Amino acid sequence: MLSILLAVHTVLSLVLIVLILIQRGKGADIGAAFGSGASQTVFGAQGAASFLTRTTAVLAALFFVSSLALAYLYGQVAERRSVTEMVPGMTMPAGDGVLPSGAGEGGAVDMPSLPVMPEDSTGN
Repeated sequence: MLSILLAVHTVLSLVLIVLILIQRGKGADIGAAFGSGASQTVFGAQGAASFLTRTTAVLAALFFVSSLALAYLYGQVAERRSVTEMVPGMTMPAGDGVLPSGAGEGGAVDMPSLPVMPEDSTGN
């Protein structure tokens, strides 16, 4: 189900991109008003623009619906895991959640130790 919806979503997005690129901008209508061949279209002088606009609006609505459906379905499928479970080899100890200096798997800690700062000779 999820893969079919994802394929439909991809096809919708590609068709929507093509339809948007086919349409003329608002400035092209001024040239059509003075008889620049707009009456020779398949849908009539104004029919193509309204047909493409309506088709784009319907496909955009379908695209938004499929986006919401995909978001909902992926939210249901997603496995909730802790960030520390995603890092290989890192485990959280039982207790307060702070790694002791020598704890970890096999006594080794994945993080480097902090350098020791020398004592200040001035006494501060």
